[in-house]
Amino acid sequence: MIVSLDMTSTSVVSVTRPRSARAVVAACACILLSWAASSAAAQAGSPPLSKVEQKIRDYVRAHEAEQAGFLEKAVNISSGTFNLAGVQAVGRLFEPEFSSLGFQTNWIALPDAVGRAGHLFAERKGSKGKRLLLIGHLDTVFEGDSERFVRLDTLAAGAGSADMKGGDVVILYALKALQSVGVLDGTRIVVALMGDEEDAGPLHLVSREPLIDVAKRSDVALAFEEDAGKGTVARRGMSGWQLVVSGRQAHSSGIFSPGSSYGAIYEAARILNAFREKLSNEHYLTFNPAVIVGGTDVTYDSAKISGTAAGKDNIIAPRVFARGDLRFISQDQLLKAREAMRAIVADHLPGTMATITFEDGNPAMPPTKGNFALLAIEDSVSRALGQGAVEALDPGRRGGGDISYVSDYLDALDGLGVKGMRSHTPDERVDLRSIVPATERAAILIYRLTRSR
Repeated sequence: MIVSLDMTSTSVVSVTRPRSARAVVAACACILLSWAASSAAAQAGSPPLSKVEQKIRDYVRAHEAEQAGFLEKAVNISSGTFNLAGVQAVGRLFEPEFSSLGFQTNWIALPDAVGRAGHLFAERKGSKGKRLLLIGHLDTVFEGDSERFVRLDTLAAGAGSADMKGGDVVILYALKALQSVGVLDGTRIVVALMGDEEDAGPLHLVSREPLIDVAKRSDVALAFEEDAGKGTVARRGMSGWQLVVSGRQAHSSGIFSPGSSYGAIYEAARILNAFREKLSNEHYLTFNPAVIVGGTDVTYDSAKISGTAAGKDNIIAPRVFARGDLRFISQDQLLKAREAMRAIVADHLPGTMATITFEDGNPAMPPTKGNFALLAIEDSVSRALGQGAVEALDPGRRGGGDISYVSDYLDALDGLGVKGMRSHTPDERVDLRSIVPATERAAILIYRLTRSR
């Protein structure tokens, strides 16, 4: 079945956040102290696996080769965010698998104006335990024949092998393991495989409306981004910015002189360096200039984030475009950073002008007691499996993710996927040895949550 969205009826989501980054850091410290005490107690007496859980674990281990083979199939379908047909093809690979597990599957089609492929949702409507939302994504950063699945001993290369087709396969095989022992019956689970996590675009709230709607009727969200070695109870948000700088074009011999101009390139350099000097030491705040083009003849396409530039040594450059991201731990931190950046931009060098604009992206996912309670359950599962403790990851080590859009509505935990390296590069790798441990951990975590209220 296809579910379509009416973009005209979409409303902006109102988000309530901690008042300041300092408050969030203080909350992290307070909850971490409590977490350390409870984790120490858990280590002393972590319950062993039940007989049912042992069977779940055994199923995962027995299907290791099959699971790796399915990941290979998924990776070999080229599905960069803008390859809409490819993203849909990955959805078609997963859809019958979820259907065979008793899930009702829906392809969520998006309005043409969004310019994205859509999402695959799969749902079981029962009455047992907590209502779970399992989040993955079908799209990748890169695409093409050069990004296909290649085994490299204990590693494998390929676009999305870790981020996050590896996580999608963990979701699928965790549910297969539960089905194998008959414990999926009666559960309330929604799997949301998003089609544009890597680049949701300016209409991201339209694209995220189905995910938010499901979150509002769920109790727990689990996301399967890469395993960073620790549990993700908080994530920073992400915003975009674009800088446009102009100066007077003139002979280079007159630069710095009255009535001439410092030129657009010097002004852009001043602005970017002032950002670094004023803001780079604020905890959890980062900002990255991703692309810059400047000169005499300049073109820039903001949609493709690409451009061209040409000039001559003896001409003062009249034009610069620059674009980047801004990451933050709270809405208050975001707004203060934008205010400071606007003030820096407004302090022009002689003969120049500059403007900066901002666009919203992922909201932040602040740490909560509920998130840490989920981490405690994951920690207990990991210990029972003999995988060791799971500690909380520093939020500064994670950027935006789909789970951030829903973390205001329910308890949330991320980082439940496979281990990888070099994500968001053409050299992305997945550690094949991490697939089974991640799937065991996810399956038993889901099992315990579906057995609790």
